[in-house]
Amino acid sequence: TRPLLLCAALLLAALSCTFAADAPFLVAHKKVALSRPKPGVERLAVSLDLYNQGSATAYDVAINDDSWPKEAFELVSGEVSKTLERLEPGATASHAFVLESKTQGRFQASPAVIKYRVATKAALQEAYSTPILPLDILAERPPVKKFEWVSDCAKKLVAKYGALVSVVSFVLGFIYLVASPSKSAGSKSGKKRR
Repeated sequence: TRPLLLCAALLLAALSCTFAADAPFLVAHKKVALSRPKPGVERLAVSLDLYNQGSATAYDVAINDDSWPKEAFELVSGEVSKTLERLEPGATASHAFVLESKTQGRFQASPAVIKYRVATKAALQEAYSTPILPLDILAERPPVKKFEWVSDCAKKLVAKYGALVSVVSFVLGFIYLVASPSKSAGSKSGKKRR
């Protein structure tokens, strides 16, 4: 009976893989970009990229990202939700909106919720976007120097190759001194000829 049970389990697993392979698989990536258009105001550009990695079409796809409290965030442009009629296998869709906040503090947004329908199932399916890191709204940030990264790169290069550059410079300087004629030697030989 044990081999029979093992065979039945393998058959059930193979059937579930077959049904799962013929279904949509939605992956959503959520990003937030912060900017300060004026002092005391933080602007959040929220974008959601949705991918159907499955082998079937997802129907009635509803993207909803309403985890932003209205007392702290004001919608400036776009909508926090979007509906798509369908998302074909291998297709992508994007959704973006802009929020503004005048409230200082740390905020952790929840993942966006994506609900969709599969042709073979009556119940709505649900997926979630990737989470984002906690946001420090209106936090004190040191001023960014435009060419700071250049000096950082130069410091790293000097730290890594400084000794080698010094040795090569010393050797090249020594070769130059030995190989080039001296001005004083040339003037002495000119005086002897007269």
